[in-house]
Amino acid sequence: MTSRPNLMLITVDQWPASLMGHAGHPCVLTPTLDQLARNGVRFHNTYSECPICIPARRTMMTGTTARQHGDRSFDPVARMPDLPTLAGTLHEAGYHGVAVGKLHVYPPRDRIGFDEVHLAEEGRPHLGGYDDYDLFLADQGYPGQGFNHGMNNNDYMWRPWHLPEHCHVTNWTTWRMCREIKRRDPTKPGFWHLSYVAPHPPLAPLQAYLDIYRDVDPPVPLVGDWARDEAALPYALRSITDFWSHVKPHHLPGIQRAFMATCTHIDHQLRLVIGTLREEGLLDNTVILFTADHGDMLGTHGLWAKRVYYEDSARVPTILLGPAGDPRTLPGRVDNRLVQLADVMPTLLDYADVPVPSHVEGLSMIGEARRKILLAGCREDASATRMATDGRHKLIWYPTGNVKQVFDLAQDPGELHDLAGTPAVAEVQARLEAALVEDAWGVDTDWIADGKLVGASAREFRGQSNRGLSGQRGLHFPPPPQAGADVVVGTPGG
Repeated sequence: MTSRPNLMLITVDQWPASLMGHAGHPCVLTPTLDQLARNGVRFHNTYSECPICIPARRTMMTGTTARQHGDRSFDPVARMPDLPTLAGTLHEAGYHGVAVGKLHVYPPRDRIGFDEVHLAEEGRPHLGGYDDYDLFLADQGYPGQGFNHGMNNNDYMWRPWHLPEHCHVTNWTTWRMCREIKRRDPTKPGFWHLSYVAPHPPLAPLQAYLDIYRDVDPPVPLVGDWARDEAALPYALRSITDFWSHVKPHHLPGIQRAFMATCTHIDHQLRLVIGTLREEGLLDNTVILFTADHGDMLGTHGLWAKRVYYEDSARVPTILLGPAGDPRTLPGRVDNRLVQLADVMPTLLDYADVPVPSHVEGLSMIGEARRKILLAGCREDASATRMATDGRHKLIWYPTGNVKQVFDLAQDPGELHDLAGTPAVAEVQARLEAALVEDAWGVDTDWIADGKLVGASAREFRGQSNRGLSGQRGLHFPPPPQAGADVVVGTPGG
């Protein structure tokens, strides 16, 4: 037996920090996560450096930003960089690592340092064959039918789940992780990565969870004064409003109910995982870190999905519980330090008392070091966007058209009023711009002159065709051919 703590990293996909009961949301039910927050520490100011699935996960698994790991755009065939991973580092230190759910690496069967991986990759057999969830559905008598609900991974239509409840990917992910905990190696501490593919669309929640929200009246999404004239938006935002222009205001309540139903389903399933840890006698000696790769705008400011640096896209929920009685995570505390996803790796290594590799850019969430400014960047084309924040003020920069926005999050948490260029924020805007200039790399250096952010010429926006219905999945038995792996589908173009 070992006294070193077990480590459990729980990630969800596309869940905004604001969509939590403990965050003050008026409707969503997250009793399990609320209880975890009461038992641990909430990191209110956690941001995804690049709020897109693949780059965010590369950051969590390597402790690095895109400058090192190489992707801030979403490259589906990018191999993991030649760097020590979180799983590999823990393996070398004697941990037994198991991942269940979504890894989003290429090739999909790359274990990236884990001893065992059980994959659910959102219907991507063309990247390397059936994943483990596909195989499970076939074993249950439903080969290739995981997407027969007809909903889309990159859209906001919704309907109830179409197969038996135990076949839902959220249930499968939970069951698989509980089983892996039970079949652990008792001579080694465990590192368990529980990675749910939801609430990322497709929105196909169980009917039972839709019923919970049947009579709920969700809040109307906020729209900033800067966002009311769609034609005046930066190119990067116009590509988003155009891509999801078919989503109308009267669709919003149904979408919100379906999204919240998906979140509550995960919350309830987490109870089984925690219950398994408790019954196996492991809970008091297990570190639990819960976070998301990015959020979802869900109609705020007329925007959808991710790839932007407004709060609902870039700020993610983060809850940390140390072993029982650990003074570094006293129950019910809120820590307002600036946290980014690169901090996941050094935090877990800190708990395991494993040296942090020299390449890691993140900071331990239980350490003394603090960052004064958090910098972030997403995409390298006409839809590129960059962010700098000191925790109170946030600068968002759209290089195409050289559009800058500044928000005072203390006075205006909904980002309703753009203060860029006003005397009230002149000093802080200059400081945040200087931080972006100093950190510039790659294509960013083409958008800087004489130490100033100058961007690129404005670009006329033209509507986008969507012949493939945002990457719509089809019948997956027999599986689709392994072709076109490097083709990005289902996202606004730049």
